Amino acid sequence: MGTIPTQNIEQVAAANDIVEVIGSYFPLKRAGTTFKALCPFHQEKTPSFTVSPQRQTFHCFGCGVGGSVFRFVMDYEHLDFPAAVRKLAARAGIPVIEERGAGGEDDRQHETRRTLLQLHAEAAEWFHENLVKGAVGKPAREYLKKRGIDGRIANDWQIGFAPDSWDAFLTWAVDRGYRPPQILQSGLIKPRDENRPEGGTYDRFRGRIMFPIHNDVGEVIAFSGRVLDKEAAGAKYLNSPETPLFRKGNVLFGLHKTKRGLIEANCAIVCEGQLDLITVFEAGVTNVVAPQGTAFTEKQARLLKRFVNEVVLCFDADTAGRKAAERSLDALLQNDLIIRVAEMPAGEDPDSLIRGKGTEEFQNRVAAAREFFDYWIEHEVSLTDMNSLSTRMELARKVGATMARVHDRTLRGQLASKAAARLGIPKEEFPDVTPDLREQKKPSEAIDYTPYESPKVDFLCMLALRSGACRSYLLSQNWREVAGMIRCAEPLVRILEADFNPDDPASVAAFTSSLPTGEESFFSSLLVRRFPRNPEQLVHEWWKGLFQAGLRRELEAVESRLKLRGLTTGEAVNLQKQILDLTEQLRELSQFSSARVLDT
Repeated sequence: MGTIPTQNIEQVAAANDIVEVIGSYFPLKRAGTTFKALCPFHQEKTPSFTVSPQRQTFHCFGCGVGGSVFRFVMDYEHLDFPAAVRKLAARAGIPVIEERGAGGEDDRQHETRRTLLQLHAEAAEWFHENLVKGAVGKPAREYLKKRGIDGRIANDWQIGFAPDSWDAFLTWAVDRGYRPPQILQSGLIKPRDENRPEGGTYDRFRGRIMFPIHNDVGEVIAFSGRVLDKEAAGAKYLNSPETPLFRKGNVLFGLHKTKRGLIEANCAIVCEGQLDLITVFEAGVTNVVAPQGTAFTEKQARLLKRFVNEVVLCFDADTAGRKAAERSLDALLQNDLIIRVAEMPAGEDPDSLIRGKGTEEFQNRVAAAREFFDYWIEHEVSLTDMNSLSTRMELARKVGATMARVHDRTLRGQLASKAAARLGIPKEEFPDVTPDLREQKKPSEAIDYTPYESPKVDFLCMLALRSGACRSYLLSQNWREVAGMIRCAEPLVRILEADFNPDDPASVAAFTSSLPTGEESFFSSLLVRRFPRNPEQLVHEWWKGLFQAGLRRELEAVESRLKLRGLTTGEAVNLQKQILDLTEQLRELSQFSSARVLDT
């Protein structure tokens, strides 16, 4: 990916009013010239989350988070900065321009991605039109209706239908101007002979209900097709092959819609199929995802860990579902996720359970979900001759090997004690669950940004952030020299070194969004403070006060050095000259300044 230029970022910021964007996620209440709400990033009873439409920034005075519209989308949606820019750009209908080196492989990859994304987006619309309007989609509409999927739900999830034809999609795509090699690269068609691509192609999806697969920012990157007739030949579900857009093991179905529910619940309910997920979500249980298959991959588990600490596996109540739960174990344990298993009634899945017995019954099953090892050991015990010590020890070794995958040493010990008791084996004879395991140190937590200490620096930062005239005045001064004398002057240096227009909120947003999270939060607090009515007068006074404080500290430092033993005559004379010069500068400033001089 290339770099998004500042001008493009400013354009996106200007087109996305922060009040409208945040208000689309949860309600904001006007409070004078600002808007307030309960903070979505920490638990609170009194609203301290403030949004300023004038400065186009937000800040929570409770937990300290804050920043531009980009920062809000990044934190709320768990996106990186480029993804947040693209999401807001799409919202405003603005193309994102990415600067890359001239020519080369990077340009080709970028163009391929752009073309494939466009083809997938248009294909999703075409499949959807087939379902909702065309006579060809009538059987699919009737099938979905029986499964509780009405027109509104079909629209919300852009469900479609692929005609039972060898070349209907290919013909449509060519008519839209796409070339066969591009369509083949999308995986939506396939060669008749894999060894001879020039020998003709045909549609990959035929006679199937089509579920678009999105990445976590909402772009269509692949499809999953379900047969109408469960007795039909071939797999019940057919996914797109791996392409430059799609790696099956990297994607979780529905995440673009459900991630906020995941964050709020700190728990993910994992279903097997698309219809299961859609039914659960539409029933009001929004913290749900589905892997692109039946078992989790390590990358899917790592992606899920960004949003939750706990997973409830809700696979079908059959042997295949149980094996899928077991195959998911490694990946989930590798990412330190708490794992529970919700057992469905025999012959039921989440979709049929909700449609047959209601959402409450499903929620009760999830609430009663057992810790994975309890569930797994009980199942294994049911298949084992517990009267035989040798078979019990064999099972103990199997259980111990699985428990050894748990990273946390304390948890491993607790699980081993429970398993030993359940299997009727003395704890000291239970197989060691810690051999060859090294405690993995977690990356150190990011150090929270400490707000700058000096009130003078804070005040000047606020003036420089919000007034072009104040910033111009400071830039005309010997600010680098003064900053070198002052403790905690880094924020002021950051502002004065940056290229932005304080009088343009979009320009300020582009600047602050480039900062580390803690710094952006600090600057957001300055942007929502009460602004003085006479900033241009105050900037003169506070700057001279800061200069005086710097000179005084420098004078104290030189006077301390002069008291050191062992100075040569030349060194002493040089220090005395510095003292005279600093004293004279302080005298001149005192004559012309009425600023309050505060110790730094």
